Amino acid sequence: MRTAVTPDGLSLAIHEHGGTGRPTLLCHATGFHGAVWEPLSAALGEGFARWAVDFRAHGASEAPPDPVMPWEEIAGDVLTAVDALALPAGEILGVGHSMGGACLLLAELARPGTFAGLWLFEPIVFPGAGAGGAVAGPPPDNPLAEGALRRRRSFPSRAEAIANFSSKPPFGSLRADVLHAYVRHGFVDGEDGEVHLACRPEYESQVYRGGGAHGAYERLGEVACPVVVAHGGDGGFPALIAPELAERLPGARLEAHPHVGHFGPLEAPTYLAASIAAFAATL
Repeated sequence: MRTAVTPDGLSLAIHEHGGTGRPTLLCHATGFHGAVWEPLSAALGEGFARWAVDFRAHGASEAPPDPVMPWEEIAGDVLTAVDALALPAGEILGVGHSMGGACLLLAELARPGTFAGLWLFEPIVFPGAGAGGAVAGPPPDNPLAEGALRRRRSFPSRAEAIANFSSKPPFGSLRADVLHAYVRHGFVDGEDGEVHLACRPEYESQVYRGGGAHGAYERLGEVACPVVVAHGGDGGFPALIAPELAERLPGARLEAHPHVGHFGPLEAPTYLAASIAAFAATL
């Protein structure tokens, strides 16, 4: 794992997964980190030079002093990783899940031509106030943000954290090796002998609150690179908005995977790696 420094002085962790082919940057969902991509990355194989970033306040990356987390700044972490790795503009495959998908779109909008293509699983992009989209956004009270604040912060051990998560949704749907990667890298050892969430609930909550304010929806027509907008079959909002996003993106193709839910890349990493590889072969 290597580190990079953002323009506002935060240290970011970047996971190096190996490979020598298509440069590929994997971007995680809210509350997760780059290590959860390990099983999917391994399934992609040596034909892809693979890295995964820990966004600010996630995993081993530094958190800003203020928990307000504008998504434009998180998207800047994508470009920090691109620059630190000296990835060639126009050749990079971006792979993003949920928040990570939205931040890849924001990064491409901020620096057009960075990516050769984007494979996005249920990116969090929805109409802002007055945008006139066909699907309304999440309710203003934001239950995800409230739920994050109630998240259990500490466990006696990582083994007990795994036992807890594996018995309930949504973590219970993750493939076992993904769940183990999440707990291994997503907790830090405390001086009290317990393990504590690396992504503190107050930061995770603010990420959720910022999900409707980044403005990518209104600018989707500016994204010129090919895009796959993939979605699962759980009927949740991110899946419902996916067809509209694909329609608004000039070079996009919609891809349905009805047997997985919003956590598809973490539920069925080998299956979805095949979809990513097929898309990469068209670039």
